[in-house]
Amino acid sequence: MSGSSGGTAKGSAPVEVAWFAALCDDDYEFLGVADPGLASSWEHCRNITLAADRQGFDNILLPSGYALGIDSTAFAAAVAPLTERIQLLLAVRMGELWLPQLARQMATIDRVLGGRLTINIISSDIPGRTLDSEPRYRRTLEWMQVLRTLLDGRSVDFHGEFVDLAIDPPRATTLSGRCPPLYFGGFSDAAREVAAAAADVFLTWPDTVAGVGRTVADMRSRAGRRGRTLRFGLRSHVIVRPTAGEARSAAARLVSRLDDETGAAIRRQSLDSTSAGVRRQAELREMSDADGYAEENLWTGIGRARSGAGAAIVGSPDEVLAKLDAYRRAGIDAFILSGYPHLAECERIGRFVLPRLNHAPLPRN
Repeated sequence: MSGSSGGTAKGSAPVEVAWFAALCDDDYEFLGVADPGLASSWEHCRNITLAADRQGFDNILLPSGYALGIDSTAFAAAVAPLTERIQLLLAVRMGELWLPQLARQMATIDRVLGGRLTINIISSDIPGRTLDSEPRYRRTLEWMQVLRTLLDGRSVDFHGEFVDLAIDPPRATTLSGRCPPLYFGGFSDAAREVAAAAADVFLTWPDTVAGVGRTVADMRSRAGRRGRTLRFGLRSHVIVRPTAGEARSAAARLVSRLDDETGAAIRRQSLDSTSAGVRRQAELREMSDADGYAEENLWTGIGRARSGAGAAIVGSPDEVLAKLDAYRRAGIDAFILSGYPHLAECERIGRFVLPRLNHAPLPRN
């Protein structure tokens, strides 16, 4: 599937444009004000996913949060046969499920999708159990290596610090017979080393264009030292309206009922609320102007009530396209976008932005 070329990206290689399914109780009309109609549920998240499919998005992130919302793997299996063209970017927490069973689940869902599964690797703590950052990332690397081996249809004989396993692959295989692309993000040195060693797509959170460029350069160097290459994705919120003034007003309205105590409580709910990436999002808010803008069209107000990606691209269609193009020139191959409420903003992006982008799913390895 490919979108129409044009806009600021005319003539350039296509990028992947994904949306966000809000499985983790992250949907609001006013940030910090719970709305039962926007709570994570099968019906609500299904509607977002199918809207993104209709609008022409290439992929959709199905996030995972134990205390928040519904299960991502069960949701993926349920929604897969309802989709037509969109890929599913399924978030899975490394260490949470028995590896052979996880591989069989992933292969089965990929088959239901007709080969449209992609995997978002999560290195957060397992619910009910904490592990220091360094060993947690060592565990993540071992799990990624073994999961890829099983999904490539190869036998495993692995005896590591966290995985001790000798087993043949399951008979259930992906449609291609190979592991789907592994998307992975993290800002600590340990996380970056894991990505350089085992990921296909490195995901970064909102930052200045220069900051994203530095991250891309660093990760290219780390992967290159291992004889590998990476593609790069940016996870960001977006607020697009017909005019710049309307977009900025929509951003201000979104946080108009948010108090600092409620925002802090929401940020603390996440298992990764003290990570290096979250600290960088806090730094962006601290360096922003009085209206919350870290640089032109990059608004950090969303981070007041969100632990993860904490900034939004805000502007008119031309401004949003220009910002996306600036990130593309910095090395970004894929965008995972979201907005509040997710269904309404999905439709706006589909109307104002997607038709002017040259976009398509990232190529498989």
